Amino acid sequence: MNAGFVQALRVDAGHPALPGHFPGEPLVPGVLLLEQVALALRAWRGQRLGRVLEAKFAAPLRPDETAQLQLTAADASRVRFEIRRDRMVLARGLVEGAT
Repeated sequence: MNAGFVQALRVDAGHPALPGHFPGEPLVPGVLLLEQVALALRAWRGQRLGRVLEAKFAAPLRPDETAQLQLTAADASRVRFEIRRDRMVLARGLVEGAT
């Protein structure tokens, strides 16, 4: 994937969404990963997240693990995202920005 916007992603073990997802074996919920995509889109392009067109969650991210979030332009309004930990793809998809 070509660099467009890259940032580290880490969800603290104390995040309030984690106790219920899943007790004793916490995973970062997909909605929190998409929230990070939305925040990165705002930082990179000054756009809000309009729609999630595709999203595939391939492997879990656990609390306090660090991953890398990368955004690349697909076209003027669409952006591809990929979240990786080391060489493993955790999530990828396509979102549409809005002003």
